[in-house]
Amino acid sequence: MKNSVFSQKIYPFLLASYRWYLRTPERSLDEAYQTALKIKEIENKHFNGNKIDPDSAMYSKSVMDYFESDLNKLLKTARMRLTEFKVSRWFSNESHQKAANKAGIEYPSASSILEKLEIIDQIISKYTAPDIQTNSSALVSNPLDSAIEPIASQPLQPKLPIQNFEKKPKTKTDTTGILPRSILSTITRLQVELDPKSEEDVVNNFRRAQKRTIISVRFILLLIIVPLLTHQLTKALVVGPLINHFQKAETVQVFLNAEMEEEALRELQRFEERIKFQNLITNAPPLSGEEFETQLREKAQEVAKEFRFESANAIKNVFSDIFSVGAFIWLLLISKPSIMVLKDFFDNVIYGLSDSAKAFIIILFTDIFVGFHSPHGWEVVLEGISRHWGLPANRDFIFLFIATFPVILDTIFKYWIFRYLNRISPSAVATYHNMNE
Repeated sequence: MKNSVFSQKIYPFLLASYRWYLRTPERSLDEAYQTALKIKEIENKHFNGNKIDPDSAMYSKSVMDYFESDLNKLLKTARMRLTEFKVSRWFSNESHQKAANKAGIEYPSASSILEKLEIIDQIISKYTAPDIQTNSSALVSNPLDSAIEPIASQPLQPKLPIQNFEKKPKTKTDTTGILPRSILSTITRLQVELDPKSEEDVVNNFRRAQKRTIISVRFILLLIIVPLLTHQLTKALVVGPLINHFQKAETVQVFLNAEMEEEALRELQRFEERIKFQNLITNAPPLSGEEFETQLREKAQEVAKEFRFESANAIKNVFSDIFSVGAFIWLLLISKPSIMVLKDFFDNVIYGLSDSAKAFIIILFTDIFVGFHSPHGWEVVLEGISRHWGLPANRDFIFLFIATFPVILDTIFKYWIFRYLNRISPSAVATYHNMNE
């Protein structure tokens, strides 16, 4: 009985584990090979088959940082898999190969292994320093030399030349040329204009700018449309039917807070006063007490139905907003390249404006959000949000928010003006101070 249990349950598991162990060299080499092909795919798709160079002028700094981050991850994965390949081959011997053949596992041929290692070498060697470069094709013949190499070795940053670690301090003769800078810049401009490839460069720059604008505008529309559409669809198709199913109309709470109850009471009082006023200014016979109570009861039921719907709608808004925030975060997580392009687009748009336009936009935003009249706007926004979620408008919280948040925003604006705008465009800062005065 015990032998049958062992043969049925334990033996297949041990056999599968042993096969996995025997396939470790092949599996590690394949993963390193696929990772190297991913690097080659990025080179072919975005850099015309050339090396991923952070100093490339094809993309902005933000986009290059994104490519460099992916490159470092891929290089780290490839080197980890190569180290795993070396260690597993060191433990592999002739007896293991015979056992693999018995288990139905065929090892790849030596030519196939050498071909993959050669391709990995060609791709990864471009991002490795010459003095510490490792020849992957030698791993088959001598795998023990680097078996103790750290697995999590950090990939070398391609932007740091190895031969320029020691930089000499610049002297005045290095920074000051023989000719004035204006003449040198004029000569450089003429060289660019006379270059036969200058027209092609201008067209390529225009196409990149056009592509960047299209991607940015499309991404902005997605950031607006996707959360709104998610809110409406989940509210109409998911949240609304579920709440209507579990809560009948008679059991739904009429008022979620005291403010809604006071508002309903005021509406009912105005209706009662309107009936009395109409009876006084018209020649119609006065209403009896029973008729008056009947009209008042009908109005009360109508008001209760209206606020019952508003309370249920507020509960639906809470869950629908959760789905909307989730869709917004998901869109940000899957759109990292678009975020980099959007950041570059805003940098070019904002810093490309004239000094007066920059000053106008700064004054407009500061007056709206942190200006003298901004507390009234923040109060309306907070009350609208509270009503949207069916929460009571806490006056103490609103006043505390107005007393602190606009001050924080004003500090951020001033820091940005002092830290960045004053360095990039001092004339815009001077224009802003003149317009503000």
